[in-house]
Amino acid sequence: MPGVSVRGLSYEERRQLAANLTRVLSLYRSIVDAYIIEFFTDNLWGTLPCSWQEALDGLNPPQLATLLLEMPREGEVVRYRSVWPLTLLALKSTARALAFTRTPRFQTPSEFLENPSQSSRLTAPFRKHVRPKKQHEIRRLGELVKKLSDVTGCTQVVDVGSGQGHLSRFMSLGLGLKVKSIEGDQRLVGRARRLDQELLQTLEKEDKRKLQGVPTAPRCSPHHVARWVDPTALCDELLLPLENAPRGGARLLLTGLHACGDLSVALLRHFSCPEVAALALVGCCYMKLSDPGGYPLSQWVAALPGSELSYRLREGACHALEEYAERLQDTAPGLRTHCYRAALEAAIRRAQPELRRPGVQGIPRAHEAKIEQYVRRGLQRVGLDPQLPLDAAALCAQQAQENRVVAFFSLALLLAPLVETLILLDRLLYLQEQGEGPGPRGTPTSVPTDCHCGDCQATSFSHQWDGSGMRGLFSWPLACIPGVHFK
Repeated sequence: MPGVSVRGLSYEERRQLAANLTRVLSLYRSIVDAYIIEFFTDNLWGTLPCSWQEALDGLNPPQLATLLLEMPREGEVVRYRSVWPLTLLALKSTARALAFTRTPRFQTPSEFLENPSQSSRLTAPFRKHVRPKKQHEIRRLGELVKKLSDVTGCTQVVDVGSGQGHLSRFMSLGLGLKVKSIEGDQRLVGRARRLDQELLQTLEKEDKRKLQGVPTAPRCSPHHVARWVDPTALCDELLLPLENAPRGGARLLLTGLHACGDLSVALLRHFSCPEVAALALVGCCYMKLSDPGGYPLSQWVAALPGSELSYRLREGACHALEEYAERLQDTAPGLRTHCYRAALEAAIRRAQPELRRPGVQGIPRAHEAKIEQYVRRGLQRVGLDPQLPLDAAALCAQQAQENRVVAFFSLALLLAPLVETLILLDRLLYLQEQGEGPGPRGTPTSVPTDCHCGDCQATSFSHQWDGSGMRGLFSWPLACIPGVHFK
C-alpha cells in the first residue's frame, strides 16, 4: 500500500509532512470530526458535495471496501460503475500519500494457522492464561526488545503499565532479560506475582523431566513494583536500577505494550534521561491523551494552524481501517448498528432535545432486531420511556439509508490514518526537538504489526510494528513510525 516511510524523511521533510497533514485535516474536518450517531440529526449526508453523494449513493459494503477504501479481495477486478469526481479521487490519493505506510491486508499470523487459539511460536507455559492476541503481542514485542537490548547493550528492561505481567514474564523467564515491571494497580501486581510463581514451578518441572538431574542456571522473575507513573513528571522508580549499576552506569530500555493515553507521553519524556538507552513503545487510546499536555508535544506541530485534534478525531484514529474493510467485504451484520444507533439518537433528541450522545449500554444481537425494537430498547437504556410514540414511516426511511450511513463512516475512516500519522509524527518531532535525534529501528521485511521486526510489518497485529496503537484481534494500526528509538 502506498504511503510515507518515516525512515526515509529528513527532519525538514518530517516537519513539512506535519504541515501538509494539518492542512488536509482542516479541509475535511467536517467529515472526520462528525459523530456517525448524528447522521440523521445533523444531516451528515447533506454535508457532502452533491457529486460525492452521487458517486457513493447505492454502493453496498463490499463496493465501499473495494472502491473507496481501495481494499479489494484478492484477485478482484476493480470496476467503477460511474465516473467519480476528481475531488473524491484526489481525497483517496491524498489519504494514502500522506499516511505512514500500513500493511494492506488483514491476515491471521502464520503462527495461528494450525490452531487459532495457540501461537505455535510460543511454548505452552507462556501461553497459559494468555489470549491469542496477547500471545502474539508479547512474543513480537518481547523478541524486538531482546534484539534492541543486545544492540544497545542495555542492562535492564523496564516494562511500564505491565498489568498482569505477561510481557515481563516472557522477557525475563523466556528470553533471559533482567526486567522491572511497573504497574499502578496493586491488584494486578499481586496477580502478576502469583502467575510468576506458577510459571516458575512449571518450568522447573519441565527442566527436571528433560534434563534428568543436570543442574540448570537459576531463572530470575520480573521485579514487580506497584507505582503510578505521572505523565507530567519524571518517575524515580522507573529510572532506578535493580542492582548496583556496572561501570559506566545503568543502561535502561523502556517498553510499554498498550501504553494507554498519557502513559505513552510519560515514556517519551523519560527517553531524554541519560540512563535510558532505548525505547520500544506501543501506545493506544489516543482519545485519552490530555489536551494540552499529551498532544501536541512538539513545538513545531503546536504552532501549525489547524493542528488541534478533538476527542472525536483522536478516537477515530484508534480504528483499524484494515479490519473494517474486512467487515465491509463480508457485509458483516453488525454494520447495520451504525444506522440503528443514528436512528436512536434522532428519537432521543425528539423526546429530550438537551440529551445529546448519551452512552447506550450494549444491546445484545442488535443487528438481529427490527429497527423499532432497537430504538425502544435504546430509549429504555438511557432512561426514557420505551413506549414513546415512534414514527414508523420515518424509521423505515432511515433504515433505507443504511448504506449511506456506512458510506459516510467509511469516508471518515479513510482519513483516520492521517490523524494517527500526525500524532505519531508529533512524537518523533518532539524527541528530535529534545536533541535526541531518534529514528525508527527494526523495520521488518515480513512480519506482523506495530513493531517492525521479524514477522510483522507495521500496520496490523499480524503484520506490523510501529509505534502507535493497536486495535482489534490481530490488528494494530501502526505505520512505519518511530515506535522504536535508541541513542
